[in-house]
Amino acid sequence: MSRRKGRILAFQAVYSWDVTQASVEDLLTFSWTKSETETAAEENETVDPQDSKVFASLIIAGTIEHIKEIDKLIEDHLSASWSLDRINKVTLAILRTSIYELAFVAESQSGIVIDEAVNIAKDYGTDDSYKFINAVLDKIGKNGKAS
Repeated sequence: MSRRKGRILAFQAVYSWDVTQASVEDLLTFSWTKSETETAAEENETVDPQDSKVFASLIIAGTIEHIKEIDKLIEDHLSASWSLDRINKVTLAILRTSIYELAFVAESQSGIVIDEAVNIAKDYGTDDSYKFINAVLDKIGKNGKAS
């Protein structure tokens, strides 16, 4: 499983958390059961699935732990006509996990995180959500890491 798959699992888990308020432990159990099934179906897997699980776990737990700070960053970078309540839940989950990585994971490169978020939004989001995500993440990425 690649880092991209780890990011996908993380945004899906954060989406589930937002909708159900499940515990982080329950989210990780569900995510790993799902990912192991998908990984077994892939024949050309060259990346250790355990690495992606650790990476996804970091993003899931960190995003939920820092959710208030992340949501504040989102709100601070939205135009005046937008609020968190107006953002589609899938788009919000992609934003939250990506912002966690941008702001709190020192080794993450903003260009890669933003590109991955845009591509994930194209696959899972609404028609124009990738444009919205790109704009918000670009603003946040230029401001650097959280303190």
